[in-house]
Amino acid sequence: MTDDDIYHVDGDLVPASEATVSVDDRGFRYGDAAFETMRAYGGTIFAWDDHAARLERTCEALSLAHGLDASDLRARIDETLAANDLADAYVRLSITRGVQPGKLTPQPEVDPTVVIYVKPLPRGGLEGDPVWDGPATVETVETRRVPDEAIPAAAKTHNYLNGILARAELEAGIDEALVCDLEGRIAEGATSNLFFVRDGELHTPTTDGPVLPGITRDIVRELAQDAGLSVREGRYEPVDVLAADEAFLTNRTWELRPVASLDGRAIGGGPVTDRLSALYDDRVEESCYR
Repeated sequence: MTDDDIYHVDGDLVPASEATVSVDDRGFRYGDAAFETMRAYGGTIFAWDDHAARLERTCEALSLAHGLDASDLRARIDETLAANDLADAYVRLSITRGVQPGKLTPQPEVDPTVVIYVKPLPRGGLEGDPVWDGPATVETVETRRVPDEAIPAAAKTHNYLNGILARAELEAGIDEALVCDLEGRIAEGATSNLFFVRDGELHTPTTDGPVLPGITRDIVRELAQDAGLSVREGRYEPVDVLAADEAFLTNRTWELRPVASLDGRAIGGGPVTDRLSALYDDRVEESCYR
């Protein structure tokens, strides 16, 4: 954040130094908030409809009736990009339940707090280098993913303590934590979804478990199926990934990032990872630059 950055807070564009919310806001007090992380390519929000739909599902899971429509939120994002003179950017949109009486029980009447901030994020892909420095080093961690029965895994909320604890376990220089469920089966990375390739088939943990259904994950699955690749969703243990021919992580910022190693054992990308990365770049080109 710099003094020149412009944030969008509750309908107004304000300098970063003035971008504040109340200490009584439930998003601060309890993590009672929904958010989406997006990418702008050439000034266009990639897969906006998917992000808007997931945001609404999260708000429904929280019983957070914010009263805002997707077109209003999109207009605020576009205003924020324009105010910061950015076309290729990281975009984060948060909606909290706002300020309510200091009780845990949420009130049905909501005056939401809406915050949008953006920062430069070069395209990569067809037009340049990836945003990551190199393939990811990954370690499995002792922290377990919160069961879906406790906190809905599909809800993208401000409650990120689970991922923070997972990342806190990592040794210096490790890029991502691989988190398992209570039965020891792989769920996801702290901020990413996992894919691996074995005998020409693409595998990824099922969202029937405590897995956030990432939008980049869904696009990659679709691209793989359209390309005639076999895609399997299942329940896997770390040993299954260690035996893989290729592995990669997906999220909105990294797009597709090969896994250099898991728990010190080399894996790497390969022809399937490269092919899917190229198809993803083509999808961005078609959606945002033509």
